[in-house]
Amino acid sequence: MNNEQFASVWDAIEDTPEEAENMRLRSGLMIALKKHITRIGLSQSQAAKLFGVTQPRVSDLMRGKISLFGLDALVNMAATAGLHVEMRVLETA
Repeated sequence: MNNEQFASVWDAIEDTPEEAENMRLRSGLMIALKKHITRIGLSQSQAAKLFGVTQPRVSDLMRGKISLFGLDALVNMAATAGLHVEMRVLETA
């Protein structure tokens, strides 16, 4: 049995640190967008109009289909929704 420990689930399942970091950022944005939609009580159709995407695209977001979303698309959706996205770059230990 392997007792290797990882900083996040993405580190455990992705092949490279770069892929893990990309997934970590995408998942954070998806969670924030889903919370925003729920918090302000939007239907998927209303959210689609707000984000400038189709309702099935919002459905994919709400179902957590992370492989269907790139960072650019998620940042654009967040900005369109009036959310502010910040990025910090830190040295790794």
